[in-house]
Amino acid sequence: MSRKLLVIGSFAAIYLLWGSTYLAIALGLKSIPPFILMALRSFCGGIVLLAVSGREIASASLGTWLQAGLCGLLFFVGCHGVLAFAQQSVPSGVAAIVLATIPFWILLIDLVFPTVRRPKPIALFALVPGFFGVGLVAWQNVKLAGISILPIIWLLASALSWSIGTVLSRRMSDQAPPTLLSGMQLSIGGVVLFALSWLTGEFDSFRPGDVSMISIAAALWLIIFGSVIGFTAYNWLLENVSTSLVSTYTFVNPVIAVMLGTLLLGEPFSRASLLGAGLVIVSVIVIWRAERSSDCARTRRSTEARGICHCTKPDSN
Repeated sequence: MSRKLLVIGSFAAIYLLWGSTYLAIALGLKSIPPFILMALRSFCGGIVLLAVSGREIASASLGTWLQAGLCGLLFFVGCHGVLAFAQQSVPSGVAAIVLATIPFWILLIDLVFPTVRRPKPIALFALVPGFFGVGLVAWQNVKLAGISILPIIWLLASALSWSIGTVLSRRMSDQAPPTLLSGMQLSIGGVVLFALSWLTGEFDSFRPGDVSMISIAAALWLIIFGSVIGFTAYNWLLENVSTSLVSTYTFVNPVIAVMLGTLLLGEPFSRASLLGAGLVIVSVIVIWRAERSSDCARTRRSTEARGICHCTKPDSN
């Protein structure tokens, strides 16, 4: 498969599949406690990916496991666990909108702790319309749904946790293949989430026989599409595409989540929310173009000695 198709498919996974996971979480929470739901999502997805990795597991060093464990805690306990807990009192669309602050955290981290690929200034400015779009949709939903501020603070903290995990995971992307790395992070995060659900008493009140079919279907969707496919695509993109471009999924996810929440769960939506969604799309387009231009410039510089510009010729892989 060509690199171009892999990029398109991977972005489709984190744009569309991850956008639908907020609805799946809302449906899963109808009869499954939040930490148990996220533990099932992470641990089962991680075991599948570790099984697919096969003998590659033996090549992973102790240091790689430790770093993967730290990323797993940030991704799946600090972010997904808190997200599911907050979604007990927050509409799925609002949760996705608040998590759209992830690109701002990532850019801030990259500016404070620069790497080889620093974010372009235009990428930072391109986030401005998306920021106002997210704020507009969040304000509308908070006003209509009467949400308290505390769950919003939890969601902002979960966005920061995911951002730190993203930066750390990106910097260790050369230590293990994306599938293995994803499996390590998911399985470790899942184990900790199971422990957390036990410590909070969820297991005492959880009755597997009372779980509805719709919650089971939602959990399977989260495991297969949210974790196995989506998170593998995410780690692959972190290794092959600029982080600021990858982080645009957080602008698309709220649009998908709000649409699904409105259509299937009857969550509130308004013209102002539609305007906010339009601003989000503008940000994504501008960042795509900015990063595409940056990639082309780097390619020209690295190949001009041979008189080749891969940005102007079809992908032949």
